[in-house]
Order: sequence, then C-alpha cells, then structure tokens
Amino acid sequence: MAERSQLPPRPRSWLPAWTAFALALLYAAGHDLELSFEDLAYGLDDMIEYFRRYSAPDFAGVPGVLELMLQTLATALWGTMLALLLGGLLAPLAARNLSPGRWTYLVVREVLNLMRAMPDLLLALVFVAALGLGPLPGVLALGVHTAGFMGKFCAESMERVEPGIYEALAATGATLPQRIMYAAWPSVLREAAGYALIILDRNVRMAAVLGLVGAGGIGLALHDTLRLFDYGRSSALILVMLVTIIVIDTLSSSLRRRLG
Repeated sequence: MAERSQLPPRPRSWLPAWTAFALALLYAAGHDLELSFEDLAYGLDDMIEYFRRYSAPDFAGVPGVLELMLQTLATALWGTMLALLLGGLLAPLAARNLSPGRWTYLVVREVLNLMRAMPDLLLALVFVAALGLGPLPGVLALGVHTAGFMGKFCAESMERVEPGIYEALAATGATLPQRIMYAAWPSVLREAAGYALIILDRNVRMAAVLGLVGAGGIGLALHDTLRLFDYGRSSALILVMLVTIIVIDTLSSSLRRRLG
C-alpha cells in the first residue's frame, strides 16, 4: 500500500502579532499624549450644552452671507487655477521619462514635496503677514500647496504613458516641449481633469477654514462671530458653508464619474 503523502505545513499567520503590536503602539501613543476617555465622559454634558447654543440659526442679512460665500468660492477657484498653472508647468520636469536631466528631475521633485509639506494654514499665515488681510493670501496659500499635489499626480501619470508614444514623436525630430504638448498632456488630460476637480472640491473646504486666519471670505466672518459669542449667526454661517460644500461635492462627483 502506497504511503500517504504528507500535507505541507500550514502557513504561519503574523496577523495576531501585528494586531498586538498595533494595539500596543496605540496604547503607548495615548499614554504619551495623556488621552483620557474618563475626562471625555465627564465633559460630555458640557459639550452637549455648548452645541445646543447653535440650535437657533440667525439668517438676518442673508445677502451679505451669500456674498461672503461667493468670495470663498472665488478664492478656491483662483487657488485651483494657480495650482493647475504651477503644477502643469512643473509636472513634465518631475516625470522621469520627460525631465531633461537627473538633477532637474530631483530638484523639481523636491520642490513639489516642499509645496505639499507646507500646510495651507501656515502658508496663509505667512502670506497674511506679508500682504495683509484679504482673499489674496488665501489664493496664494491654496495655489502653492495644491500645486504640489497636482504636479505629483500629473508627473506620475506621464510616467505611465506608453513609451512608444514618446519615441514615435522623438523619431520625427520633435523637441521636448513638443513631446510634452502633443504626447504627454493629451495622454493624461482625462486623469488631470479628474485631479483638478478633486483639488477644487478640497480647496472649497479649505478656503472657508483659511478665513479663520484672516484670508477673507465666510471663514473670517465666522471667526468674528465666534469671538463675539454670536452663536445664532455662527450657526447660520456654518449651515451656508455645509450646504455649499455638499452641492460642490455632488457636482464634482458627478463630473468625475462622467470623465471616468
């Protein structure tokens, strides 16, 4: 009788070990930050009482509120346009298969990393200190920060383009700008449009937040009402922001599905 063959050993699962490590890491981080869920439970009643103050929105002067919201939308739109311009110019230089040299590729990549690493709020504070209060610091902060994302996304899309497309144009004697214009951008245009919609969607949210540091728009008005403890007016401003963001998000999602 033939001897029964041995089954291979069951593969060892590292999931329990990694789960235990993750839980231990979370506990250590919570202990270091002195997070106390007991304090949260004790303060729950105070939080509920505070949020009840926003239960009676005051929509007096609605035209002024809508004007501020339009200013915020304009700030987000201009910031997105600046991001598209800067990111579009830097993206080909940050693509490994298009950059004219290794050092150009490395330098532009690091410039894009620096743009992404600088938070919007920090940039807005710098530009407000340099230029004063108003929408312009918000436009510059949003544009510089999101240009880093736009440039990175488009550069990686250009690197995924079929090499034969670039080679065919190079064989005809096309220069680098011509390869970028007639091969790179047409190949990634749909993806770039989707990225632009995502950035616009994100910038609408951030434009409202940047107003809290003096970058104009509805966020600046919200900051003033919160300082004066005018909870009814603050509630109305928050609701206008919420409805606008929901509408923008719905339209953006619909357009992205069509592009997809």
